[in-house]
Amino acid sequence: MARFLQPKGDLKENNLSDYSCKDPVARNLWHVIVAVEDIGTDQIGRTKLLGDTLAYTKKASSEVIVWKIDPTYELQIPSDPTKHLPVKTRFNYIWTTLGQPDHDVFPITEFEEPDRRNIHAGTIGVKVSAPRAIENFLDMGHFPYVHTDILGAEPHTEVKEYFVEVSEERDEILATNCRFWQPMASTTSTGGADVDYVYRVPHPFCSVLYKSSPLDKNRMDAIALFVQPLDEESIRAHMFLCVLDDFNEDHLIRSFQQTIFAQDKPILENQYPKRLPLDPRMETPIRADKSAITYRRWLSAKGLNYGVIPAATQTT
Repeated sequence: MARFLQPKGDLKENNLSDYSCKDPVARNLWHVIVAVEDIGTDQIGRTKLLGDTLAYTKKASSEVIVWKIDPTYELQIPSDPTKHLPVKTRFNYIWTTLGQPDHDVFPITEFEEPDRRNIHAGTIGVKVSAPRAIENFLDMGHFPYVHTDILGAEPHTEVKEYFVEVSEERDEILATNCRFWQPMASTTSTGGADVDYVYRVPHPFCSVLYKSSPLDKNRMDAIALFVQPLDEESIRAHMFLCVLDDFNEDHLIRSFQQTIFAQDKPILENQYPKRLPLDPRMETPIRADKSAITYRRWLSAKGLNYGVIPAATQTT
């Protein structure tokens, strides 16, 4: 391995002045920064999180180290362990934090089921805020118009009544009784059908979608979006699939999901403002927006300021 220069200055762990992000809500979250399969052993990668540049590497022992760097200097693993950021491996992704989370990464129980296909479907950069990306993920109303002949088609445009609740015990949003007609819901679909959905938001920048499995009427596929906020108006979207599929090769399953997200990307990048307004009066509340309105209120109640326009600062 090449010899690298040591970044100048000492980093005091969890000192607010060390980080670009001054919002403690965002800083004290666990964030995905890379899929495990995308890290080469003894190779150093670099990424951004909440405005700061991070480096990461995986040792031969499979231990992953993440640290903050000055982007103007070359990379070197800090010899002082106190300069290493906290690391967790969940769902075959590396999670880290710039703060001090008071809870673990949320669970996805389907990940542990032996007959599931757990697939990293790809990582895509998008010029939009993290909350905007999550809100779009929750929106069924755009299916017929953006994902035509795949997740929706005219004249099947109605978003039927569904339920949304905020669980204080689990600290997450749950939307249930969601149903939408889809021409091709997944790679295992054989034709159009009404598809049952459950939307779950267990993290301000992550959401998990559960949808009917064509292979088992009693179980659901899980599709997760782990959004990594590079800064307040740009992200990397990590797509994770936990599906029942004995027929299709991984690359076909990935390709299907990437096609869906590629259709969303220009819509996301053309939204204005890029940061999510938390005042629901800024958009017309319709049934399709029920989850979005709940999500905005949930973020506002948390006091999140990163990637949003707080309601208190908006002009009338």
